[in-house]
Amino acid sequence: MADHHEHDHYKEFDYERVTSPMQAVTARQAAIGALIALVGIVVAFGLPLLL
Repeated sequence: MADHHEHDHYKEFDYERVTSPMQAVTARQAAIGALIALVGIVVAFGLPLLL
């Protein structure tokens, strides 16, 4: 029986996977994300309440 664990062609990417908590986030990026979230909340809840 063949041993498939020795071959690298089963790897999807050549680089190691990096998840979000491991990446650096600047204060500017966090502020932009918070602003986008606030706009989304206003659109989702504020507009229906006004109409």
